[in-house]
Amino acid sequence: MSGTPTLTNTPAEAAPTNPFLRWFMPEVSLARVAVFRVFIYVFIIIDVLTISGDVIAHGWTPEFYQPLWLARLLHIPAVSVLGAQILLALIIVFSLLAAAGILQRISGWAVAISFGAWMFYTQGYGYVAHDHLALVIAAFVLPTIGTARFRDVGTASARAGWALRMVQIAVVLTYFYSVLMKWIASGNITHWANGAVIIWALMRRGAEWSKPFLEMPGLLIAAQWATLVFEFLSPVVLFLKKKWLYGAVAFFFLFHLMTYLALGIHFLPTVICWAAFLPLEKLVPKRFATR
Repeated sequence: MSGTPTLTNTPAEAAPTNPFLRWFMPEVSLARVAVFRVFIYVFIIIDVLTISGDVIAHGWTPEFYQPLWLARLLHIPAVSVLGAQILLALIIVFSLLAAAGILQRISGWAVAISFGAWMFYTQGYGYVAHDHLALVIAAFVLPTIGTARFRDVGTASARAGWALRMVQIAVVLTYFYSVLMKWIASGNITHWANGAVIIWALMRRGAEWSKPFLEMPGLLIAAQWATLVFEFLSPVVLFLKKKWLYGAVAFFFLFHLMTYLALGIHFLPTVICWAAFLPLEKLVPKRFATR
């Protein structure tokens, strides 16, 4: 593990002077991007093979295609089986290249376009999974950074900071929008909070160890209120620093670990994007860092 080096700007970038721009485009180590890029592109391969691996099957039933509004705007047709297989191959090949840092802009944009199309198809058949929001944003902003290498631990980039900030905003909006949708769907947010959402979820898909909580409705309602509160306050994470920030990230990790163990809901596409908040350049071995 490396220490915290003194950062110097890339020759092509000047440090932002406006306070808002310094927050919106914080200067971060390019090595942080190099590590984050590996996380994202490797996970995209895992995602298309498992979590969103239904696109090839959708190719057999084009009559059920219900394109999202953006897909309708772009006139994207239903996918065929062969088209889905080609799309899958493109995503895997270009994700491997992008994760390895080969032809970073070209491979990154190829992943963004092919994975974006894959998302249209996996979510164009009646179910929209909001846990992929930050992952899609990450796929589209990473190629804008340009070259980022593991040895660039001491090189700062506001462009890289902007890209990671966009991923961070997408992460917290995933939770904040969830509150809004609960409010809209229920008509009154207190109805959702005082309802039996968790009870229903435990009855339908709860693990055996979690079933005794069904006899504690007061505790489950308190958990629903707590969920609403931290989802509503999730944008605060954007302004936290150091131990407070790491504590907040750990809290959300533990929350998702608990929901996975209790209900089998992992939320992994969002969980992996929480890495955008962390000083990932510290994972780069010291011998690789620029001196």
